[in-house]
Amino acid sequence: MFWTSYLLAVLAIVLAWPVPIFLSRAQWPARSPFTAMLLWQAIALAGGLSMIGAMLVYGLEPIGDNLIAGLRALAGMVLFNAPTTALGFWHLFALSAAALLTAHLVFTLLLTYYKIERQRRRHRELLALLASPSTEGVGTVVISHDSPVAYCLPGGARSVTVLSDGLMAALEPAELRAVLIHENAHLSQRHHLLLWAFAAWRQALPWLPTTRLAQESVNSLIEMLADDVALKTESKATLIKAIAIVASGSASSGAGAGFQPSGTAGLALEGLETAAGVTGSDSARTTASRVSRLLSPRPQLPAAIRGSVLAGCVLLLALPTALLIVPGLLG
Repeated sequence: MFWTSYLLAVLAIVLAWPVPIFLSRAQWPARSPFTAMLLWQAIALAGGLSMIGAMLVYGLEPIGDNLIAGLRALAGMVLFNAPTTALGFWHLFALSAAALLTAHLVFTLLLTYYKIERQRRRHRELLALLASPSTEGVGTVVISHDSPVAYCLPGGARSVTVLSDGLMAALEPAELRAVLIHENAHLSQRHHLLLWAFAAWRQALPWLPTTRLAQESVNSLIEMLADDVALKTESKATLIKAIAIVASGSASSGAGAGFQPSGTAGLALEGLETAAGVTGSDSARTTASRVSRLLSPRPQLPAAIRGSVLAGCVLLLALPTALLIVPGLLG
């Protein structure tokens, strides 16, 4: 297991530094946002697994030829007071670090979920007082606000799309349809779950470039995915104008730019964007990238390239998993 721990450590470093930097600077994700989204998820999962696995395997190396044997021996030490003399200081340190990092990641994930759900609950209570049902359809409400604002509030059967009367006055019917389709795409594709996971990852490991770059990229990619759904029925010109109008209203009210899945309504109604730590500059960059993509459209990546990226995602997840669970893979 000696070489396994070092290979996992190298993989963790590569996925934590150069890979996310190169991917965040690449131009192709805008051409195939779904494929890029899968790649970011694979990088995050494989990086976390490699980071924890490297410490765990190194710590267990003196007491087992593979991970399973090492864990059994460790369980005997913890549960049955077996001798621990085989474990040196650095092995115990690595095992403690692996346990603490795992607990930290899980705790941060749950804490972020709790904060988001608490904010959403307060948000719904405010909407019950401030909003009225919209004629645009079931699950859509209108708030009295001069700035053009649109966002959706996830919640399963309680999910709602919130529009301001300023928005409805500023948009043409086709533009309003584009906004509604965009927001409904966020809800139907469960984009809030991705935002939650990457927000928790960033809060748990804010010093890693991966976490910041991944969150910013995922924010842009989910907006592009929702735009693509709107483009199935509405024109690019219509969508661009709708984005520009909503972005102008969001900027004047201090909220995130664009009609995002968790933006604020200028009424101190906090959503996922606040809990996730998404700043106004992040939202402005997202809006700029969306408009640029629509103004200068490029064809989707060829199927062969998309297939290669997906194969890379599978390999990223399979490599650390195989190193951890296959006995004696590297000795």
